[in-house]
Amino acid sequence: MKVKKFTAKSMPDAMKSIRNELGNEAVILNSRIVYTGGFLGFFRRKNFEIIAAVDTMAKHEPKPIRKGLQKGLEPKPTIQVQERTDHKRSEKSVSQNSKQTEDILKEITDLKKLIRSQSIQSGKLQGIYPEPIQKLIQLMSDQDFTPALMEKFTAVLLEKWFADGVNRTFTELQGFLKQEIIKVLIDKPFGGISLTKKFINVIGPTGVGKTTTLAKIAADCMLNHHKKVAFITTDTYRIAAIEQLKTYAQILNVPIEVCYTLEDFQTAVKKFSSYDVVLIDTAGRNFRNKQYVEDLGKVIDFSIDIENYLVLSLTSKQKDMESIYQQFSSIKIDKFIFTKADETDVYGTMMNIIEKFEIGAAYITTGQEVPDDVMIASPEAMANLIIGAK
Repeated sequence: MKVKKFTAKSMPDAMKSIRNELGNEAVILNSRIVYTGGFLGFFRRKNFEIIAAVDTMAKHEPKPIRKGLQKGLEPKPTIQVQERTDHKRSEKSVSQNSKQTEDILKEITDLKKLIRSQSIQSGKLQGIYPEPIQKLIQLMSDQDFTPALMEKFTAVLLEKWFADGVNRTFTELQGFLKQEIIKVLIDKPFGGISLTKKFINVIGPTGVGKTTTLAKIAADCMLNHHKKVAFITTDTYRIAAIEQLKTYAQILNVPIEVCYTLEDFQTAVKKFSSYDVVLIDTAGRNFRNKQYVEDLGKVIDFSIDIENYLVLSLTSKQKDMESIYQQFSSIKIDKFIFTKADETDVYGTMMNIIEKFEIGAAYITTGQEVPDDVMIASPEAMANLIIGAK
């Protein structure tokens, strides 16, 4: 493989030089901006440094015999001269390969530093990347992708752009980005409640829509899975919350029990022993208060056959989402439920949270309507939301 560094005033000039010297089979390994000249930091010239390579192994052809010489009659050096020549060439080749490897590793490191320092924002990196890739970098930035994921996905998009010497369309690159997002999510648990456990516990901070989400899950269980459903609420801090769940219970024609103590909860469990699914609503409290999580254990018996779903609002900052998870981490969280997707245009935080904590998602809610405005979460559905695909 032949590897060479090119320096040019613009990306098109660099690409022209690469094609002229290495041909259309060349592959871009790295690119970065460098500044040269100037005085005291001023009047510096911006250039583009490109590391490109081409596979030369398949292109070797036998050298033609010089005119006037017959095959086998070409002058040959003596054995000693030949050995010295071969040894020098070998040493020179090893030295050159070693230096090229070091140069490439340095360029990769420098590029990564550049990407991290500028947060891969298309405005700051304008001119470095082809326009379709810049648009997707801006999309990732707008969707609050983590710097690590942006760096990873940008590298893939560049590889796809230069692969086979054929430039890709924006739609093609968008499809590649979708595939990479799915790869991040695919090995996590996704889908609605498993229906293998009777008790479904929904927890989370105040105002994220736990009660409404619970009603949507109940409707899905009854209408689509034909299950016998009941409600338990431990949210005794807000009278309005109890009344809201009672209203849903009346509409759906399902029983409800209000539990103030652990004994009340255990009584309700026995009462609903013949039901297929029992949905548990909990109090919404300030997630920064550790006492709230401790209080859950005083009212809910977590030793029973139970699944726990942590509800997070997509209108929250990622840092707050992470704090909420950490606060509830003493409880085994089976999946996330993301709410209020209709109240924001930023969905990348879902992927960030799932990737960081290795926990999948059950549902994404998109409004207040019951039983509508809810979708079962999947890697593809989430990727479509994130990149705006239909």
